[in-house]
Amino acid sequence: MKGERSIVHMDLDTFFVSVERLFDSRLNGKPVLIGGLGDRGVVASCSYEARKFGVHSAMPMRTARQLCPEAILVRGDFEKYSQKSHEVTEIIRESVPLFEKSSVDEFYIDLTGMDRFFGCFKLAHELRQKIIKQSGLNISMGLSENKTVSKVATGEAKPNNEKQVPFGEEKPFLAPLSVRKIPMIGEKTTQTLYNMGVKKVHTLQQMPAELLEATFGKNGTMIWEKANGIDRSPVTPYSEAKSVSSENTFEQDTIDVKMLEATLVAMTEQLSSKLRQNRQLTACVSVKIRYSDFDTHTVQQRIPYTSADHTLIPIVKELFRKLYNRRLLIRLIGVRFSSLVYGNYQIKLFEDTQEQINLYQALDKLNVKYGDKTVCRAVAMGVGRRRFNPFNGMAI
Repeated sequence: MKGERSIVHMDLDTFFVSVERLFDSRLNGKPVLIGGLGDRGVVASCSYEARKFGVHSAMPMRTARQLCPEAILVRGDFEKYSQKSHEVTEIIRESVPLFEKSSVDEFYIDLTGMDRFFGCFKLAHELRQKIIKQSGLNISMGLSENKTVSKVATGEAKPNNEKQVPFGEEKPFLAPLSVRKIPMIGEKTTQTLYNMGVKKVHTLQQMPAELLEATFGKNGTMIWEKANGIDRSPVTPYSEAKSVSSENTFEQDTIDVKMLEATLVAMTEQLSSKLRQNRQLTACVSVKIRYSDFDTHTVQQRIPYTSADHTLIPIVKELFRKLYNRRLLIRLIGVRFSSLVYGNYQIKLFEDTQEQINLYQALDKLNVKYGDKTVCRAVAMGVGRRRFNPFNGMAI
């Protein structure tokens, strides 16, 4: 049929746990919790054995341990996970013409037009088997006409299985499922729908789109379309971002250390916020200084993966103090985050507390809605918003 697409969604099963089990077979078949080990930490991932007790990702670790006291606790190692993620990414890259990496453990693949040569489901099945064999990790798969239905199909196929939804059967497939299964419907939206008496996708499909739009704004239309199996969004070609950086060239050369540090804090805040918006983490921090005589110096430091201000700011300050030893007038300073990885795990879930995570999510939401520096540290308030562009390194 003209216009019919073939979109595959693949998702590595309990990714963090599965990687840990590759390195320690004693974890096989046991309830496992990955995350911060303190009571104030949160669960970054958990095994299916732990989920049977009601444990889920992003749950406070204290609650998870109460629900499943026999669980084995493992402190997460994001560098280890990113290496395995890269390994799977390369297997997919060499096997298909177009794919999108939507998180550290999740992929969309566009196989439109491949039916005439091979058969999309057969191709996707063989790719899945190749990933399992070469990486040692289980992965589930869904195939349909669009990204939404394929993602839901993957969820229904888990663990370690595959499901195809033929073209034209999207609505019947979704109809009996809980509204919670529709991507973009979170806890708050689910509760609102429950209060309206809507628990199954079938009910959503029968509701007027205008009613959902009146209740949820523009998201209401998107919810109605997804519930009806409509999703026109394309698979976005994947490319690995290498770094983000910011530079500030001063109108007048300066030796004001407090002002220099305030500028660095402002740049670090905005760059780290950009990382979180893009679902990225950095493992290398660089600071750059250009003196009034155009002599330029850079120093960098490898760090554990993070996108948290409170981790990055002290490192940036320390690097600046190491670098600034000539006590000459400064013309330019810059900050660069490199060795970036992608993932939904935007903050150091293995170390940060629930309070810190909630704070960052609230700050980012405000700054995205009302503009950069709507909320920032007091020390950065004196740095003019229009003095530099934090994302392209160009002075304004």
